[in-house]
Order: sequence, then C-alpha cells, then structure tokens
Amino acid sequence: MTQIQRLDAAQCAEQADRFGTPLFVYDADVLGRSFAELRDALPSAMEIFYSLKANPNVSVVGVLAAAGARAEVCSRAELRTALLAGIDPGDIIFLGPGKSTADLEACLDAGIFAIVAESFDELVELDGLASHRQARPQVLLRVNPRRGTAGAALSMGGKPRQFGIDEEQLLRAGSLPEQFPHLDLCGVHVYLGTRILDAALFVENVGANLELAERIAAATDIRLAAVDVGGGLGVAYFAGETDPDLSTVRADLEPVIATFRDRHPRARLMCESGRFLSARAGEYVVRVRSVKDSMGQRFAATDGGTHHHQAAAGIGSFVPRNFPVRLLNRTSVGPDAPWQLTGSLCTPNDTLARNVDLPELQVGDLIGIGRSGAYAASASPGHFLSQGFAAEVLLHHGRGHLVRRRDIPLDLLRGQHYHHVRTRPMERHQAIEHIRVAVEKVTRRDLPTLSAETPLPALGLDSTGMLELLMELEDLAAFVVDPDDLQPEVFMTVGTLCDYLTRMATVP
Repeated sequence: MTQIQRLDAAQCAEQADRFGTPLFVYDADVLGRSFAELRDALPSAMEIFYSLKANPNVSVVGVLAAAGARAEVCSRAELRTALLAGIDPGDIIFLGPGKSTADLEACLDAGIFAIVAESFDELVELDGLASHRQARPQVLLRVNPRRGTAGAALSMGGKPRQFGIDEEQLLRAGSLPEQFPHLDLCGVHVYLGTRILDAALFVENVGANLELAERIAAATDIRLAAVDVGGGLGVAYFAGETDPDLSTVRADLEPVIATFRDRHPRARLMCESGRFLSARAGEYVVRVRSVKDSMGQRFAATDGGTHHHQAAAGIGSFVPRNFPVRLLNRTSVGPDAPWQLTGSLCTPNDTLARNVDLPELQVGDLIGIGRSGAYAASASPGHFLSQGFAAEVLLHHGRGHLVRRRDIPLDLLRGQHYHHVRTRPMERHQAIEHIRVAVEKVTRRDLPTLSAETPLPALGLDSTGMLELLMELEDLAAFVVDPDDLQPEVFMTVGTLCDYLTRMATVP
C-alpha cells in the first residue's frame, strides 16, 4: 500500500505568503492518489461515490470527478456543485433525512440516478410528486439495520436514528411497489459507520450490507438494481493510529461480490467515501499573532480558529486529541516544548491543539494542521463571532489557485436587512456606516473606514452606481427617496450624502 504523505511544508508556506492566512491548502495530486488507492483496492464492479459533505469545494470535487468519482449529495447546493464539477446526473444520488419538497423537485429536474428515501413519509411525498409529473424516479430505500459497527468511531446503525427506515419496519411493510406505484424502487442503501481504520471491518460490512439488501428486496418486492454499501473508511489523525491497510481488501471482497453478481448481474454496487478521499489532501495554515506564558503554560494565538476547523478542537465525532501540527516557515534546532495553540475567537473553546510539541514560536510563524481536507471547513461554524470563512487554495501541478476567497465583513452582512423601530434620529456615525455597507454592496469590495470628506466619485461609483447606492440605502436605513429633494449636491461627498440620509431617516 502506498502511504500518502503530508503536503509539502514549503509549498504551504508559499501559498500563505501569496494569499494570506488563514487558509486551507488542498493538493490535487494527493486527491488523485487517494482516489487511485481506493480504486485499486476495490473490485472493479464497485463504483466510488464521493461524499460532498466532506469537502464541497467545486474544484476539489472537479479533481475527484476527473479521476472517476461519482457523487453522493445531501443538499441542492451540493447537487449543483456536483453538476458544475462535471459529474453526470446518472452518477449522482441524493440522501439525507428531512428533504424538502424543493430538494425532491430539484432531484427530479436534474434527472439524477436515485433519491435515497429515509422514511415512509418521504416515499409518500415523492410518490405524489412523481404522479403529478407523470414521472417514475428511481429510489433507493435507506435501511437502519439491527446491527451496528463496533469498530467505527461513529456507528450509524443498530440504534435509534433519524437516518433510514428500521430494518424490522421494512421487513413487515409488505409489497412497496403496490403502495408507491409511481416510484421505481430499485435498491437499498446501508451505512453502518464512519472513521473505520480496520479494513477487515470494512470488508465485513460490505458483505453484511449485501446480504441485508437481498433480504429487504425479497420482503418488499422491490427490484435490486443498485446497492449502496456505505463506506466509512477513515484516515489516521492521532498518535497510535495508522491509515487502513487496503492491501487485501480486493482479494477479500472479490468472492463476496462475485457471488452477489451471480444473482444480480446488472446491479450497480456503490461505495461512498468522503474522508478517505479528501482528508489527507488538506492543510489548514494559520499565522501566529501573539505568544505568551500563562500560569506555566505557553500560548500561541493565531489568526485562525475553530470557526474554520471545529474538528481540531475535538468537537463533533472527535475527542479532544491533536491533529498533526507542525511549524511550516522555518526549521528549528532548539528543543520542542508543549504549546497551547489557540485561535482568534473570544471563547475558551477556541483551542486548535493542546500541549502540542512545537519549537519556540514567534509572532509571524506559520503553523500547519494536517489532514484537514475533510470535515474541517465544511463542518465548522464560519459565522461564529462574525469572523467568516477562510480562503481555500488548490495546488495543481505545483501551482496554487485561489478556489475560495476569504470572507470579508460584507459577505456576512450581504444577506441581512436592517429593520428597527426608530425612536431617535440616526446618529451621524451610524449613517456613515450605512453608507459604507451600501457602497461595499454596490462595488463588491471591502472598504476602509470612511470619512465625511471622502468624495463619493472617488469610491468608484458612476451614475448607475449612485442609483444602486440609493436603493441599498433605502433598504438599509428604512426610508423612501424623495425625487424632488434629491439635488446633485447630495452626491458630492460621504458627508453630504450623510446629511441627506439623516434628514430622510426621521423618527416616525
């Protein structure tokens, strides 16, 4: 088995200097090698479906799509991302509990391979939509099995879950094609667990899921044209862990798959993978802003934080153990010492690594947190404390390409609308900030603090831009423009527009 190493430290530092920090760096070469490793380890009859929830960046998805990955999506945005990345609709499945009517209609519109139904209620709604459209969409039944998976970091079966329909309920449900005549119930989906590092357990799960699919199909009279056996292969993050050894997986699975295919020669066999394909391809890069001692412990505060990488803090399906952490921008000959690596958030939970051994750190140092290509950016509260999301860069043939720009304050304000009951006149500083936000929306760029003397034309606004600015201000400051009172002098400076705004935004 080829061991996939970490991203090159010098390249990560180069991208940080070029694009700023904090940022995620993804390596297309590692993505490709991860896919090839899994492809070589599985029987050729098994198709690999990339789980976009792990990392939905369209460029990451595009690299994996070019390598041969299909797509498993859980939202309309992920569906559109998969299509933008070039994945054929016939190679996309959509799953997840609580799908909206709009979700189901988007699947029907796109003509994807199958919708994975998670409940009888969903089957009822989907059957009604199909009848109205005179369509017959393909549907997989997601099963919540009796058995769980003891070797998974997060077991998805064997207990009450929002995912899927209980095995016992399906076995006594009767003929489902008779109950849902407008649906092509064509297969079964089972997902037993995630972060599996024991390849033998993965093999065992595949066999058990195929056997379960046959029993469900026999009991419900559905046809078995496709089986999604889940996946759940993990990667090593912590001390004492190793990546799963896939060297014998193909040989172990070949007879299992062959026996199943003898009975179902044309059935699609699907294996989902998100973490295994993308985790090792990512590095989260942050810059040290300050260092200090506190009650005998060394702290390094960085410009990143758990709003970008919640998993590193031990939140979610992880326990608080350190991801691989290293100094990127220089080598040190001095001894390592324990450091508390924190972010920039005003909360004690914002700790990226605890007692991690690092050289003597300095302000300006670059720190890399490895194996951050999965469930880092996609599973973190980027809007917490209104900090926004980090930049994302894809390394392709050794060159970095910005594939997601860093959020600016405008990105967090753009979708908001200022509504209030005004009890006193608008303050001048408040009016200037309203103008600043409105100009940022019109020009789509971040602005420094404005002064009253700043000429409005110097902000890059032409006559059309001035009208758009007024429309934004009407919405932001809750007033209506009076054309008869709108003189050219209003648009001379920020101050003259401010005077107009405070006069119009009066107390009711």
